[in-house]
Amino acid sequence: MLDGAHTDDTRAMTLVVEGLCKRYDATPVFSHVSLRVARGEFVAVVGESGVGKSTLLNCMAGLDHWDAGTVAIEGTDLGTLDDDQRALLRRHKVGNVFQAFHVLPHLSVTQNVALPLMLLGRRDDARVQSMLDAVGLSGLGERLPQQLSGGQLQRVAIARALVHRPALLLADEPTGNLDPATAAKVMDVLAAQTREHGAALVLVTHSEAAAARADRIVHLRADGVR
Repeated sequence: MLDGAHTDDTRAMTLVVEGLCKRYDATPVFSHVSLRVARGEFVAVVGESGVGKSTLLNCMAGLDHWDAGTVAIEGTDLGTLDDDQRALLRRHKVGNVFQAFHVLPHLSVTQNVALPLMLLGRRDDARVQSMLDAVGLSGLGERLPQQLSGGQLQRVAIARALVHRPALLLADEPTGNLDPATAAKVMDVLAAQTREHGAALVLVTHSEAAAARADRIVHLRADGVR
């Protein structure tokens, strides 16, 4: 379950999770998770290792299946969609930032950032350049990922996640591989860009410093069965 998951905010909710339960065979991962995240709100999800934080994030994105409950993004119930429809919804409405970056090594920085737009059949060089400027990568667009530092790679990942202006941004331990100073800079960019673009941000983290940046912190707890 989640502690601190409810809010009295009356703004339209970008993400609504109700009564979510997940099991692997007979082993519960989490139970009765409910969470509402409004447009422009930054929520951090914390909890002990192995309690299912990354699995919960994957369920929110429709990347993983769950056993009970509902997940809705901007009013669309993911449980009513097939895998292709979920993939299309993610392409339009969700941005993901991963701890391992997942930047494509054979593409330049500019091409990596432009990828979500390309998948939508759009080209917007000005927006791509604007995102590179916003995350502090001006002048590095032609470099390949192997020519960048870890902090720069994570900023590429943030720019890529935001370039198509998703309604929901999901970030899984995005500073876990970074030193404290670089992690702080990455969190500055992530928080600023999320709020500027009006996305709802859900951040899974072990970092107290990263969680402290959030508008709200919720705790995912084991239910005593695991």
